[in-house]
Amino acid sequence: MAEPRPGLPLRFQRRFLAARPLRSLPWPELEQSLRTAPDSALLADILHKLESTAAEPLDELYETLADVLKEEEESTHCYKNYLLPSGDCVSLCESTALISGGTTGLLTWEAALHLAQWALQNPSLFRGRTVLELGSGIGFTGIAICKSCQPRTFIFSDCHPRVLRQLGENLQLNGLTPEGVTCSIQTESQGQELEGQNCQTPKVVVAELDWGSVTEKQLLALRADIVIAADVVYDPEIILALIGMLQKLSTSRADRKAPEVFIASTIRNPDTYQLFQAELDKAGIRWQVIPAHSSCYFLYDEQPDVTILQLFI
Repeated sequence: MAEPRPGLPLRFQRRFLAARPLRSLPWPELEQSLRTAPDSALLADILHKLESTAAEPLDELYETLADVLKEEEESTHCYKNYLLPSGDCVSLCESTALISGGTTGLLTWEAALHLAQWALQNPSLFRGRTVLELGSGIGFTGIAICKSCQPRTFIFSDCHPRVLRQLGENLQLNGLTPEGVTCSIQTESQGQELEGQNCQTPKVVVAELDWGSVTEKQLLALRADIVIAADVVYDPEIILALIGMLQKLSTSRADRKAPEVFIASTIRNPDTYQLFQAELDKAGIRWQVIPAHSSCYFLYDEQPDVTILQLFI
């Protein structure tokens, strides 16, 4: 397999490449176009083709993609409206690039749509409860749940500063005012203080949460009844950090019942997804597949292979 190129982190390559080792790119005409007229649309076309094949990308692809990403304007955003079954809508400012600002978190991915649809079909699971979302990105799933499922508190979380800033703007765009965009998880006493305040319903919190460094005490302060996540299982390098964080959630509940956990994943690389399941088994975390829904609320360019797992921590 080609070595990852400077400027394009391996975890971002893995989000849309399911690479298996072959020697060359099987589309000479695209390779020639890449050499003579590189642009984002062409590179995206190549990446989409790679998703469905066993081909290994050329080194030149990584180099050109990194150059294009560096040259893109910071203002390459668009506004999208997602219509909910209630007639309400979720309005989002999203990136027009797959990778922007060094992250893939500035646009809505397919698993977020599927998880939101499942939540809207099961509103009683969220009604009156505290929901913690891991890797919220720019906020689609959480905003849809806040608008349709009546949670008591919804905690959006991510670790990338630019994603957190865009998330905060999207919450404001949808009429949701966070308790405060924080630089770290609140302390337990602060969390209890907020719990007793008379706030809007639902109460919305934005928190910076790093899976590798968050403590059990900080997780306990969040008092989550339900934990959800979408499209966070795409890189073997972060799977152990995710599972470690879930284990902290399990041991940090004190006298509280363990939260219910639901994770939606787009199956891009079956090996990565099977690794996630194997690591869950190794950690003693039981899981089951949530049956797929038949109806479709949102439009997709292509119907993705998305699975929702319920975890028992």
